[in-house]
Amino acid sequence: MLIKVKVRPSSKKEQIIQNSSDSFEISVREAPIDGQATQRVRKILADFFGIVTNKVRLKKGGKKRNKIFEINN
Repeated sequence: MLIKVKVRPSSKKEQIIQNSSDSFEISVREAPIDGQATQRVRKILADFFGIVTNKVRLKKGGKKRNKIFEINN
């Protein structure tokens, strides 16, 4: 399953908002340095879907705020 995520790095608090079944807005405390924010988003998505982090893969948007992740169950 592919999902769209708008990442908000360097936020004061972590938050996940589900806009639709395949669209999320995620705020993380980590800065967008060396992929730290993206790694935290992967962990948050894995927890949300109840799977291990290895099953969440970034497909598109490595250095952008709008990203597409692939979720493998």
